[in-house]
Amino acid sequence: MTVYFIGAGPGDPELLTIKAARIIGECPVCLYAGSLVPEAVVGCAPAGARVLDTAPMTLDDTHGEILAAHAKGQDVARVHSGDPSLYGAIAEQIRRLKADGIDYQIIPGVPAYAAAAAALGTELTVPQVAQSIVLTRMSMKSTSMPEGETLENFARSGATLAIHLGIRALREIERQLIPYYGADCPVAVAYRVGWPDQQMIRGTLSDIREKVRAAKITRTALILVGPALSDSHGFPDSALYDPAKPHVLRPKVKAVN
Repeated sequence: MTVYFIGAGPGDPELLTIKAARIIGECPVCLYAGSLVPEAVVGCAPAGARVLDTAPMTLDDTHGEILAAHAKGQDVARVHSGDPSLYGAIAEQIRRLKADGIDYQIIPGVPAYAAAAAALGTELTVPQVAQSIVLTRMSMKSTSMPEGETLENFARSGATLAIHLGIRALREIERQLIPYYGADCPVAVAYRVGWPDQQMIRGTLSDIREKVRAAKITRTALILVGPALSDSHGFPDSALYDPAKPHVLRPKVKAVN
């Protein structure tokens, strides 16, 4: 018996990997985070499968379901939104599985920041503008952040920021980031990316809060911040396809006299 932690992607059932869909379709037990994973994503579960929305359940409840499946020798599809390695709360589940000697595997999924960038039609790493992405979150009512992992510290790098759980903290995000990025730094808010009611709101650090308020968005949104989101900056082509910079798969192009 194996527990499969499956990344469901941001919401679009078509963004499930082939492997994820196959495993969900084979498991007699399916536990999915219904607050973030549409029911359609687990619609490929086999007929007669025990399919449960874990949104109202506790860790003890979900582990109890796994123990019951283990006793019957039934594989479990534990379906999480995005990619389970990022804010998936799987570490505490894995700890219990190890304690009980239960096998598990992790099946990666499309993370929300990647789906948001695709929806925006942009690249988050632009030559000589930003070559790093910081995936972080705001504390708010959730678990506190480790010392040193502050927005101000990340902002000093000038990297593209992907901020989770921060839609209700936009005023604080502005306060901390404007001194480093400037009030005109582009911002994009991706609301329920990958869902039928997806919204993409573009603005700047100085006006995004009012735009989000007007759209009445209060949850389930990812905030992207950084100069790489701008369409107006000039930047050089990358060295990846530069004929003057050969690599092992592309010898230097000889000049023609």
